[in-house]
Formats: sequence, structure tokens, C-alpha cells
Amino acid sequence: MSSEITQALEQAIESLIAEGKEPSVALIKSRLAEPLPMPLIIKALQAWKKNAKVPKIEKSAPPLSQEERIKQLEEQIAALTTRIEQLEQH
Repeated sequence: MSSEITQALEQAIESLIAEGKEPSVALIKSRLAEPLPMPLIIKALQAWKKNAKVPKIEKSAPPLSQEERIKQLEEQIAALTTRIEQLEQH
């Protein structure tokens, strides 16, 4: 069973297609009854373009503290830096 968010995104995309319009982030956002974060809309649109379906999207957990966010970002930067270094060696 899909979530309310997933259903809302699917309905927005399907209504655009029914009108012969190419779904875009802006058009999807304009069709939603309740605003959703842009990253969710982008994720849904990318998945739809790739698989012709919207992934199941649930309401997210409470926001992380600044310390947790900084830690995650530091880990992400370290991983990306390592990857860039590996790519540059090839």
C-alpha cells in the first residue's frame, strides 16, 4: 500500500500525462494539494522517468540536530573526497 505522499505525487504526474504535458518539478509542485519538500518531488520525478513509477515515500523522521547534520555532512564529504581521489588516479 502506498503512502499519502506517494499517492499525491502519482496523481500529480498522471494528471499531467493525461493532459499531454511532460511532468516537471514545477508542474508537479503546482498540482500538489499540500506542499512537499523539493528534494522529494525531484526524487519522485527521477524515479518516475527511470521506472515509470513513483517510489514509496513516507513522512520523514523528525529533523536531525545541527550536530547530527554536521556529522553526516562531514562523513559525506570524506566519502566524496575519497571517491574523487580514486577517480583521479584512474
